[in-house]
Amino acid sequence: MEKKPLSHILAGVIIGAIMIVYSMFLQLADLSTNKPLSYLSYVIIIGLLVLFILQFGKANDNSKTFGQLFSYGFKAAAVSAIISIAFMAVFFVIFPEYQEKIWDSARTEMAKNPQLNEAQIEQGVEIGKKFFWIFLIGGGIFMTMLIGAIGSLIGAGVAKKNPPSPFQQS
Repeated sequence: MEKKPLSHILAGVIIGAIMIVYSMFLQLADLSTNKPLSYLSYVIIIGLLVLFILQFGKANDNSKTFGQLFSYGFKAAAVSAIISIAFMAVFFVIFPEYQEKIWDSARTEMAKNPQLNEAQIEQGVEIGKKFFWIFLIGGGIFMTMLIGAIGSLIGAGVAKKNPPSPFQQS
């Protein structure tokens, strides 16, 4: 039976779905402001990308080049980013109270800085509220694609490669 490689779209959908479940867990468990747990999502994305790239290479008899493997992983990360950002946008529209939790957490963090007074803290929060959607969408896409590029580089680097020589006759 011939091995059929998993498409980058399906790999991205799986990664996006796993990240949605993880972010929902963090939101519902009230752990969304826990920095180490939020950084764990980057490790999950990298790990899943490496796994899918290795499977893609193996399904193609390790005949893919570094560039082809990287491209597969980066495309999967792009699909995952679109799915994750779309979900987060819908989530914050449906549940705006979670947005307020973010601003309360930001106020608490800024209050720890002795150089900031109450007016500066409020001004910072107001600016954050004004640009929330830009930060959510732009920052989310940028970070997911940056992490996707790192995961794709790692996956393409560790995958076994035996590409056919361009000088060999078919």
